[in-house]
Amino acid sequence: MKSLIERTVRRRRVHRGRAVDFWVDTVRLPSGKTATREYLGHPGAVAVIAVEGSGPDPEILFVRQYRHAVKQVTLELPAGKLDPGETLRACVDRELEEETGVRAGRVRKVLSYWPTPAFADEVIHIFEARNLASGRFSPDADEFIEPVRLRLSRALSLIRAGRIKDSKTLIGLLAFAQRRKR
Repeated sequence: MKSLIERTVRRRRVHRGRAVDFWVDTVRLPSGKTATREYLGHPGAVAVIAVEGSGPDPEILFVRQYRHAVKQVTLELPAGKLDPGETLRACVDRELEEETGVRAGRVRKVLSYWPTPAFADEVIHIFEARNLASGRFSPDADEFIEPVRLRLSRALSLIRAGRIKDSKTLIGLLAFAQRRKR
């Protein structure tokens, strides 16, 4: 079987941003020819399924916020990008408290995934948080967000109705709901 691996010949950053970088790589294809690959560089992020209650229909914490790229107010799991050198757990703790005003006593990883591997190297790590306690709501200066609590059943109905479209929220909630069925 022939290799599918492309080898990087040259890597060039064309933009360094606050949240993302843009790269243009020249690669050697398995055929020996070269090609150009453009992609977004991202440090990775976490998303948190913060759960209150243990019954069949627990409450989940969300944030409502305006997303400029899609020009809409979205309903999403609390989330944020990793800071340089930050552990996944530290990022979970920081983002959950900043965006919802809640701290978690227990955290466990659910899954990791690439949202758009065709043009970005971002990895999102989804965690479940339980044993919630009050913390300090302190969003970043450029974040205007509203914490929202919804029953899992309500959130799943919003997914079915096409009202939740954010990938980390869809994937996280559907994985969480599926695990509960086992």
